[in-house]
Amino acid sequence: MEIALVGPPLSGKSTLFQAVSGHAPGHSGVETRAMVKVPDPRVDWLSGKFASKKTTYATFNVLDMPGFSQETPSQQAEFRRHMGSLRSCDGLVAVVRAFAGADVPAYRGKVDPIRDIQELRTELMFADLEQVANRIDRLKKQLTKPVKTQEQDKRELDLQERCQKALENDMPLSEVLRDPEEAKMVSSFAFLTQKPLLVVLNVAETEASKPVEKEMLYAAATINLSARLEADLSQLSGDDQKTFLAEYGLTEPVRGRFLQACMQAIGLVSFLTCGEDESRAWPIRNGTTAVDAAGTIHSDLARGFIRAETVAYEDLKAAGDMKTSRANGKIRLEGKEYVVKDGDILNIRFSV
Repeated sequence: MEIALVGPPLSGKSTLFQAVSGHAPGHSGVETRAMVKVPDPRVDWLSGKFASKKTTYATFNVLDMPGFSQETPSQQAEFRRHMGSLRSCDGLVAVVRAFAGADVPAYRGKVDPIRDIQELRTELMFADLEQVANRIDRLKKQLTKPVKTQEQDKRELDLQERCQKALENDMPLSEVLRDPEEAKMVSSFAFLTQKPLLVVLNVAETEASKPVEKEMLYAAATINLSARLEADLSQLSGDDQKTFLAEYGLTEPVRGRFLQACMQAIGLVSFLTCGEDESRAWPIRNGTTAVDAAGTIHSDLARGFIRAETVAYEDLKAAGDMKTSRANGKIRLEGKEYVVKDGDILNIRFSV
């Protein structure tokens, strides 16, 4: 799984990348990729409870894209050269500046996060519209020939024309392609406006503890954070970090909440396993069945699946241990078709 950070120059995008990944951003015009661990207090608790030798968190890739700019044709063309990388991602994170400050020049001379988001959305829509228009032309030509796929082509043409109409009316394709069958029909195009979009408002350090006033239109979620503050926090630990957080009215770094929001935006949940050897979070697609979740651990567990011994993390924590959870009737035996929920602790029973 991979998410891409996009935003105007000097929006704080690369600072946020460094804060969440621990990697320095790349040079101007260069894509930089890093794998990040998603902080999870549930895994920490399980690891402590079971005195686990190893603690493993969910991970996914974060891609720091070159700055998006509409100021000159050459800058527009530079951004468009990276569209292929955006299409390969599972979700997009738009980072826009929402703080004043003479020490950092504002994009296009003005701090305006709404404008910046609209410019980015427009560029993504144009890119999708170009793909859709080209596909419609090819389908119309193809339908003049007696080919075996004619009925399928007619259905796709109808769908592509609906997509075209939506884009021309400033509506992202995430609002059109909600039917799984239709989404599958055009999945090879990897439309940009079909991907979940998380908006990050990069605010001043003094504003970091304030809640979001207004969710951005068509965004999966909108988050306030100070990229500079998060970068500084990433360099501290222990009491130094707690003192620093207290100065800004925060209880913990936003990094964990941001990464969890990224997972939710791209449709991931985590099930958990625990024991003396390892406590671990396993990221899976929301809606994954127990047998497929078992397969993410090892193919043998899916092949020989019998039952999934399941308890919700909150139930285990409330009970204090597995023995009490079992006595309280909180541990269940689920079959292959059980849909795994976020925070489920699984112990797979299998035989091969």
